[in-house]
Amino acid sequence: MSRTQEAILAAYAELIEELGTDDVSFRLIARRAGVGERTVFRNYPTRVDLLLATAAWIEQRIFPRQESTSIFDTPLAIRAAMESYDQRPELAHVVAETTMRGISGAAPSPRRARLEQMIDAEIPSLGRAERIAIVAALSHLDSAATWVTFHREFGMSRRDIADAAAWAAEAVLDPVRSRVG
Repeated sequence: MSRTQEAILAAYAELIEELGTDDVSFRLIARRAGVGERTVFRNYPTRVDLLLATAAWIEQRIFPRQESTSIFDTPLAIRAAMESYDQRPELAHVVAETTMRGISGAAPSPRRARLEQMIDAEIPSLGRAERIAIVAALSHLDSAATWVTFHREFGMSRRDIADAAAWAAEAVLDPVRSRVG
């Protein structure tokens, strides 16, 4: 990613937190990023392109994950992710809305490959169906969409969201703990 792209995405993320996504024009983004409006359009020709790039940038830069070394550490990582989403709710909504709406190009489960690697390494005896179910459940729990759902639909607090998501992840993993090999 170029410095210009980084500046554009950082500017858009800042403006989202200040104004929301609807009130941010390409002109305003360009001004905040210190570039010309054409530069924004050259890098991100459509609002969807800009939104997808920004959502991915937010996940990488604002909500980075500490990699779990074991599949059984995943509940702790999910707890930490839920707490970080709560610190920057506007940005968590952008990430969640982008993936939940199925915008073309959005990565619905960016940590799926890592979960599959850990399961392969730690629980090789799992059958295909069980493996898919565990990866699907943990991928869903480890997402901004889960935070948004718990926050918006259930009105849960930061601590309750973190507890519920971590507890659910533990419940997914409990049945296979004895099969670690």
